[in-house]
Amino acid sequence: MSDATGVVRGDDGLARPVWASVDPLLREYYDTEWGMPVRDEHGMFERLSLEGFQSGLSWATILRKRPAFRRAFDGFDPEIVAGYGESDVERLLDDPGIIRNRAKIVATIGNARAALRLRDDRDAPGGGGLAAYIWSFRPAATPEPETFADIPTTSPESIALAEGLRSRGFRFVGPTTMHALMEAAGIIDTHLMASHRRGSSGVWSR
Repeated sequence: MSDATGVVRGDDGLARPVWASVDPLLREYYDTEWGMPVRDEHGMFERLSLEGFQSGLSWATILRKRPAFRRAFDGFDPEIVAGYGESDVERLLDDPGIIRNRAKIVATIGNARAALRLRDDRDAPGGGGLAAYIWSFRPAATPEPETFADIPTTSPESIALAEGLRSRGFRFVGPTTMHALMEAAGIIDTHLMASHRRGSSGVWSR
């Protein structure tokens, strides 16, 4: 049970939010990966893609399927995915290890192509490239949530990021999905103030 600070203290003595306190897979993800800075195109494209597939589902479902997703999408290499054709779409729709949603699969392929175009878009915020573009929407301050209810699900920056990506041909990049991406990639820190991971990204001091 969580205390007044919104965290649960585990058997290792460390404080985590409820969602990262029970499932061992989520706990490992929270302790080692979630909220750590992602600054490379490859890593950002994977996270963008998985956040898109997560829409309407639990993150635990996506995390359990991530190894299968990586195999199916060639490690989320945007150059390879950008070259997928209809036969690849059918292959992916036949793969029981992933989320077999045609719209999301097609969007992921289109997003890979849009990511390649961003490399040469020197007029884009960040100066070109998917990771630099997304990081250019980092806010001046990050939330300081005391409880889970204090954590926002969108922000002016995530709304602007969603609009910007859509204008450049990306899909399944709504404001809520982009806010989740910004949390996962370390662009904002929404760890609860009492969590042992608060400030661990090095992007924000606390």
